[in-house]
Formats: sequence, structure tokens, C-alpha cells
Amino acid sequence: MVKFLDLQNINAKYGAALKEAASRVIDSGWFLQGEENRNFEAKLSKFTGSKSVISVANGLDALRLILRAYKELGVMSDGDEIIVPANTYIATILAITDNNLKPILVEPDINTYNIDINKIVSAITPRTKAIMIVHLYGQVVWSDELESIAKRYSLKLIEDNAQAIGAEWCGTKTGNLGDAAGFSFYPGKNLGALGDSGAVTTKDEELAGVIRSLANYGSSEKYVFDYCGYNSRMDEMQAAFLSVKIDFLEAETEHRRNIAQYYIDNINNPIITLPTAPSKGHVYHLFVVRCSRRDELQGYLTANGVQTLIHYPIAPHKQRCYRDSELSKLELPITEQIHNEVITLPISPILTLEEVGKVVELINNFK
Repeated sequence: MVKFLDLQNINAKYGAALKEAASRVIDSGWFLQGEENRNFEAKLSKFTGSKSVISVANGLDALRLILRAYKELGVMSDGDEIIVPANTYIATILAITDNNLKPILVEPDINTYNIDINKIVSAITPRTKAIMIVHLYGQVVWSDELESIAKRYSLKLIEDNAQAIGAEWCGTKTGNLGDAAGFSFYPGKNLGALGDSGAVTTKDEELAGVIRSLANYGSSEKYVFDYCGYNSRMDEMQAAFLSVKIDFLEAETEHRRNIAQYYIDNINNPIITLPTAPSKGHVYHLFVVRCSRRDELQGYLTANGVQTLIHYPIAPHKQRCYRDSELSKLELPITEQIHNEVITLPISPILTLEEVGKVVELINNFK
């Protein structure tokens, strides 16, 4: 069986270090907002180049807190519009609607699956306050034109960096490209915790201070509450685990890139559309291909011992949670085509080239 993602064996590589980290936290008697959090934030700051890092409970909260902080600072208000890719995981959209802001969905580029930058300007209105880009599947989306658009219309650029830690554009890592970025350390991510956790990065110290307070019930001083905040804090155990695993991230990313290149070089079935990677900064959190007979292909691979997943089967604007909103009325044919055709092949830090070779052989023999 070629597993899609073998988390047990991935984490077993660092078992001794992870157990030592757990023991250190237990013995310390300090479980929230302590030295382990400060240590991980410093490591993530150094890795991304970001000036400020705020550890939080999960990736969705990271995005929610960024938008809420901008509202507290008067940059945004209820009903303002946030441009966002139509092709994304629903958390990106939830962060916007949860803040009483309006998501303006823009179709992706069919080749990269990321937002089509050429379609952004036509979506801007007087109420637009930000562009929330998503580095989907680990592929960075950025350009001089994107920066120019944001500057011309005085828009914030927010990165949903849940899937792309370590990706780069012209030498700058994602999470340090825009005004602020949200990270997820869900266990299956390239840098995965052993539970839920996330982080915000930003160059803006004032924004960082508001986010840190909001994540701690709205408090920056014990029992003094400046905002009606949340409880969104990374615990010390997860911070300790992440501090261990971040040291191996670059090597694991290179292994992912090698697997992806093997797929690209060797899959030659004409009914399979391979991903396009215009930048060298792709970190391949997921290796996603398209096939008009996606369900048949998935059944065939399953029957032959290869696990696959679909990221994602239902587009956000088609989800039941938005059935009574304006989103449900949208027609987004490119997004819908992607969600109907994509299938994700196995890729992980411990997948062997022998296993990848088996996947390639099966796909090439699929008729």
C-alpha cells in the first residue's frame, strides 16, 4: 500500500526529540505562553524573515485575527470587501465572513490553480480593502503587478500561507511578502504539529500588538481587556514540537520537490494534466493533477494499492453553509472545473522513489 500521508512514520523520524520536548514541557509546569512559544516564534521569524510572529491556536484563527485587527485599527469596517480566490479551502472564506466582511471571489488561473492576477482589477470597488491571496498547494502566487495593484488602490495584501511555508518569490519567503500572513500547522502540513496550531506573521508592529491581544481574550495586561477578544493560543507542547520539526523543514521540502519532479518527468498519460509551476519556489504541500475521469482514476488507484485524496470536491461558493448568501448565485466555471477534476497524488517527506515509481506506472497504464 502506498499511503497518501503516513503521519505515524513521518513523526517517528523525530520520535526521540519529540519525546524529549514533551518531557521538557511537562517538567517545566508551564503550558501556555511560555518559553517554548517564544522560542518557536523566534525560529519562525528567522525562517520567514518576518519581523513579528504571533503563535495562535490554528490557521483559521490566524486569518480571522488579521482581519479583526484591521477592523480594530479602523482600516476595515463591516461590509467592506476582500478579494479572494474562488478556488481555495473554505477557511479562507470563513475568515472573511466571520468578520462581517464580504468575500469577492475571483477565478483562478487554470494552469496554476491560484488566483488569476489579471482578473483582480475588474473586481475592485470603492469598498475593497484588501486582497487575500492563497499560495494554494504550496505554489507561491505573487508578481510585481500584484504589488502595483495593491499600491495603486491602497489595498492590504494578506497571505493565506497555510499550505506554503518555505515557498519563495525572488528570494523572499511567503509569509514575508504581504502586509500580514496566516500559517497553519495542522498535522498534515509541511510543518505539522501533533495537534492544531497556527501563527500570524507581519512587518507591522502595531498590527502584531493588536493581534496578540485579541488572541489572548483581548488582553495585553493581565485582567485588563482592551478588546472583546478570543482564546486562540498555541500551547507550549505544540510550540516545542514545532521547534523540533522546523529544523528539518528545508530538507523535507527538497525531498518533496524531488518527488514532484519525478512525477512531472515520468507521467506521460495524455488524459492527465500535470501542475504548472512557473516559479522555482513551489514547496509541493500537495501534488495535484487533473483528469476528466477523476473518479474512475481514483477507484483504479485505490484498487491497486495507492491512496489518493481530492482537494477539494466542492467549491466554497457551492457549500451548504453559503446556500443563503450571494456566493451561492455565482457562476465560476473555471473553479468548478478544477473541483470536478482534481485528484491529489501521494507526496510526503518519507515517500520513496520506488513508491513514486509504482504510482507513475499505474497512472501511465490507466486507460
